[in-house]
Amino acid sequence: MELNQSQIESIVRQVLAGMDRAPAPTASRPGIPATARVAMLTGQKKIEVKEFPVPALGDDDILVRVEGCGVCGTDVHEWKGDPFGLIPVVLGHEGTGEIIAMGKNVRTDTAGNPLKVGDKIVTSVISCGECHICRMHPAQTNLCDKQGVFGLIGHKEEQPLNGWFATHLLIRAKGATYFNVNDLDLDERMLLELATVCVHAYNRANATGLLNFNARVLVQGLGPVGLMMCAVLRAAGVNRIIGVDGTPRRLEMARRLGVHTTINFKELSTLEARVAKVKEVANGVGADFAFQCTGAPPAAKDIFEYIRRGGGLCEMGFFVNNGSYEINPHFAMCNKEINLIGSWDYSAEDYPTTMAFLRQAREMNIPIKELITHRFPLDRLNEAMETNVAQAGIKVCYIASDN
Repeated sequence: MELNQSQIESIVRQVLAGMDRAPAPTASRPGIPATARVAMLTGQKKIEVKEFPVPALGDDDILVRVEGCGVCGTDVHEWKGDPFGLIPVVLGHEGTGEIIAMGKNVRTDTAGNPLKVGDKIVTSVISCGECHICRMHPAQTNLCDKQGVFGLIGHKEEQPLNGWFATHLLIRAKGATYFNVNDLDLDERMLLELATVCVHAYNRANATGLLNFNARVLVQGLGPVGLMMCAVLRAAGVNRIIGVDGTPRRLEMARRLGVHTTINFKELSTLEARVAKVKEVANGVGADFAFQCTGAPPAAKDIFEYIRRGGGLCEMGFFVNNGSYEINPHFAMCNKEINLIGSWDYSAEDYPTTMAFLRQAREMNIPIKELITHRFPLDRLNEAMETNVAQAGIKVCYIASDN
C-alpha cells in the first residue's frame, strides 16, 4: 500500500504524540533503584526496616546511595523516648554516601565545589532563610528558629528517604546544605558531623582568648563528643588536656588521643579530691578553660570548681533537656569572673573548617578513627542503640551492607 505525503505526516504526528504521553517506568531510570529500604523508628525502642518507592527526582534534588552513618546520642534519645515528637521517623544525621543521580540544576556543593554523579557527599543543616536569625545573623544559622537536619524529620509519604539510616537518601529541601568530601575516607566522613559539633564549640571558646599552647584545658565526659573535643584541642595545639570520666576504656582512648592527665571519678570519688588533682596539674589554681560534655546535671554543677579565677567554660552537653542543677552564682561565676560560653549544634560554614581539621588529625596521626568501635547493618539498628546506651563501645555506626 502506498501512502501519500499527507498520510505519512499524520502517522508521524500520532506516534510522536503517543511518545510524549507515555511516562518512563520507574524501574527504567538509569542507575536509580525502584525502591529503597529505611530503618524507621515506629515506636519507643522499636526500629523496623521498611521499603518505599524511590521518588522521581526534581531539578534541584540529589539521590545518594548511603555508605554509612554514625549513631548520635540524639538518635538514642529519640529512640528511647521521642523527646522531639518525631515518630514515625527515619533517624541518622551523621551519614555519608555516593551521589547516584542529580537534578539538572545541581552543579556545585554549598561551598561552591563541583558536584557530579559518583562524588562522595555529606549533608549539613537545613535553614529556613526567613526567621530573624537567618535574615539578620546569617553566620549563626545554627540558631535558626526552624532549623532542620536530614535524620530528624518526621516521615513524609511524598519523601520517605529523609534520614541516613537507609539504603538511599534523597536530598530535597529548601535551604539544604551539602558538601563534596571525596578526599575523606568512609570512617572520616562518618565522624565529620560529630567533629563539626566540636569545631563549632572550639571556635566559640577560642573567642575568649583563653586557649593557647600554654593553656590547661579540662574536658569533662569522655564519650564520643568529649573524646572528639580532645582531638580538636590537640590538633589546635593545646598540649595540656585533663580528661574526666569514669570508664577505663574511654580514659585509655583519651590518652591515645594525646590527653595529658586523666581522672577517673570513680577512683577519686569526692569532688574535693578531683579538684585537688586538677590544681596539681594546672599551676596550682585550676583549669584555664573547661568543656562540659556530659548531659548529667551533677557533673555540670561540679565543673565550676575545676576552673581558675578568670577562666572559661563551654557548656555543650545538654542537647536535650536532662534537668537542672543549682549553683551559687557569686562563687561559681561572679567572684571568679568566669567566661561562660554556650555551644549549640553548628552552621554549614563550620563544615569546611572541620574537613581541614580531619586532614590535620590525619597528618598529626591523631587516631580519631579508633573512636569507631562497633558497626551494624540496617536490620540491627535496635541492637546498635542498645550498645550505645550500655556504653559497651565508644562510637557506634551503621554500615550499608555493600560497604
